[in-house]
Amino acid sequence: MLLLAIDFDNLHQILQNLYVEMMPLCSKMTGVARGLAGLGALFYVAYRVWQALARAEPVDVFPLLRPFALGLCIMFFPTLVLGTLNSILSPVVKGTHTILESQTFDMNEYRAQKDKLETEAMKRNPETAYLVDKETFDNRLDELGAFDAIEACGMYVDRAMYNMKRAVQNFFRELLELLFNAAALVIDTLRTFFLIVLSILGPVSFAISCWDGFQASLSQWFVRYISIYLWLPVSDLFSSVLARIQILMLQRDIEQLSDPDFIPDSSNGVYITFLIIGIIGYFTIPTVSNWIVQAGGGAGNYGKNVNQAASKTGSVVAGTAEAAEGNIAGRLNKKKKYKTFTEWNSNH
Repeated sequence: MLLLAIDFDNLHQILQNLYVEMMPLCSKMTGVARGLAGLGALFYVAYRVWQALARAEPVDVFPLLRPFALGLCIMFFPTLVLGTLNSILSPVVKGTHTILESQTFDMNEYRAQKDKLETEAMKRNPETAYLVDKETFDNRLDELGAFDAIEACGMYVDRAMYNMKRAVQNFFRELLELLFNAAALVIDTLRTFFLIVLSILGPVSFAISCWDGFQASLSQWFVRYISIYLWLPVSDLFSSVLARIQILMLQRDIEQLSDPDFIPDSSNGVYITFLIIGIIGYFTIPTVSNWIVQAGGGAGNYGKNVNQAASKTGSVVAGTAEAAEGNIAGRLNKKKKYKTFTEWNSNH
């Protein structure tokens, strides 16, 4: 799974580089935006000057400066607008990512320690030592005589069933880890796409806001850009919370494994459960980002639709994983009242 994690990290880095490379393209839209802004500014200023003259009122110059300020933002959009926003928001992204890296490092360290203690605990138990230790398995075979062929076959069956059970558990764990990483990649990909669209067409949005009746498009652009930009920090915080929960569970398991009389449970049910929670939770990130900066219109509707789709997807994933794991675990543990095939054979 380490290689899988490295591949996903590379994909996230590619998306980040893609956004940086696509940002200069917004300068190609400044020509169209300046034309729209100039025409809008002409009507904006002419209407207000004519209205003041018709009412025999003094002309208020301050509101007339708005189109000129928007024109400056359009001319220097990559540096003045995008550069300022990104410089303000990037420390938030770096801070949350640092939190995630520290939690992930601790989780990997505790997981390796738990696996080591779990193997040692099974080796201490004479009934399960031969399942995990090949040397103990070979010694028990050497102790059996020529007339114990059935018991020797039972030991081979027990060891094969144990390995098969671990292989099935690892398969479902890796499958859900793949879906977990894929959900994070989907959120990051959509975030990058939305930011690129907002960045490239941002000058046009600023130009349209010069027209009467479209002033709200300027504030909506800022709100949507900030809200979508915060998807990544919220995602990192969500992953940090899940990693911290797993660290606490690993610490508890390590304390229990330190007891020589404790018999470990090799199932990954709790870990798989939190992976399913993580897959569903990733699709609620747009909604949580809207709590920080309220985004209306398309972004809000998108978050609502994503949450509905996530609830359906989560139900399917959870039901499929639990049914498959329960079915296979039931088949592998059909002899539940007997610990091994050897005991079952001796009682029959």
